[in-house]
Amino acid sequence: MSNERFEQSFDEGVGGQQGKEIRLDTCGLYCPEPVMMLHNAVRDATAGDVIVVLATDPATTRDIPKFCNFLGHKLLRQVQEGEIYWYWVKKVG
Repeated sequence: MSNERFEQSFDEGVGGQQGKEIRLDTCGLYCPEPVMMLHNAVRDATAGDVIVVLATDPATTRDIPKFCNFLGHKLLRQVQEGEIYWYWVKKVG
């Protein structure tokens, strides 16, 4: 699934609070930097905002879902396209 198609379905309403979309490009960075940058982006966001993370570090497939589970944010979607990993993280509360 391409990012563009998912964004269209997101804009049509992936349930709950509506917020803005924040892009976070962590390509080329390795653990722990992508999660640290996501943590900062979530801290600065408001409830309902969705942070779209692009990453190239395979460790993010483990780290970002654990981050969301531990802090209570919602991982809306996780997609791999070639060597790029995409995550849509919705800030909760």
